[in-house]
Amino acid sequence: MSVEHIFISGGEGYIGGHVARQLSEAGYRVVVYDNLSTGTPATLIHGEALVSADLSDEVLLEKTLHDYHVRTVLHFAASIIAPESVSKPLDYYGNNTCNTMRLLKACVRSGVERFIFSSTAAVYGMPESGIAAEDSPTLPINPYGTSKLMSEWMLRDAAQAHGIRYAALRYFNVAGADPLARMGQRLKDATHLIKVCCQAALGTRPSVSIYGTDYPTPDGTGIRDYIHIEDLASAHLAALSHLERGGESLTVNVGYGQGSSVREVIDVVYRVTGVRFPVVEDVRRPGDPAMLVARADRIRSILDWCPLYADLETIVSDAWRWEKKLAALQVASHCV
Repeated sequence: MSVEHIFISGGEGYIGGHVARQLSEAGYRVVVYDNLSTGTPATLIHGEALVSADLSDEVLLEKTLHDYHVRTVLHFAASIIAPESVSKPLDYYGNNTCNTMRLLKACVRSGVERFIFSSTAAVYGMPESGIAAEDSPTLPINPYGTSKLMSEWMLRDAAQAHGIRYAALRYFNVAGADPLARMGQRLKDATHLIKVCCQAALGTRPSVSIYGTDYPTPDGTGIRDYIHIEDLASAHLAALSHLERGGESLTVNVGYGQGSSVREVIDVVYRVTGVRFPVVEDVRRPGDPAMLVARADRIRSILDWCPLYADLETIVSDAWRWEKKLAALQVASHCV
């Protein structure tokens, strides 16, 4: 097989699936490599090639890179629930850090030239001001953030030694869904606040929990920088374009630079859905900072990235539209 493909690990998941779709729409050929632990083939809506396997299968991994003539890798496959990482640290280091190492080794052996890495704002831990810039200290407070930071270090060192150019994208709180409701978050046990609120509005969850009401924030609840999945996905295409033009390796935040509290999000969901679902106040979760908002100047200036959906009500509206469609699809499947 001589046609060059872009390789996407975890391309059947929430973020990887949206990026795969945008790449396909832009005319790229895509091969998705996913173990189906959380993803679903339903996200492959443009005929992307699929290899159903785990990154621990180093033989098949290298064969896939070779057979599909891969020169660009986008790496999404990871465990991502910060509180869970506190109770299962070795699982996170195994799936996130060790599997990234396996993928990088395969890339070096296969002549991969460009690598785009799905990192996280969790690498910053708890910045004193609550605002994180790319040069802020990286002091993660949970194994999830540490596992991703270790992966960034490996990527940096492998790139320097072997000539791979890379972009490490540090995500803030991704939310929302495709505005056409073709795809969105599918996890039944999701922990993302906006999805959880939409499920509660539909009645598929009994309530929404607020974990911590005594943070040093205006309303006592945690503040996060919520970014629409479509804008997050487009940031990857901007990073790819940068690398394809010969741009230097870089690390950038992907966020809007504005924060919303948990209570503010809940109020927007109330307004969009017209449903006042029950809310339960609970204690803080381990590994949760009071506030984490991006300083997002670098990505706009270097990658010329221009977000199109930087509005919380838009994010919630698209998430709600998808959640209603997903519920209808599930009802229809039970009736067959």
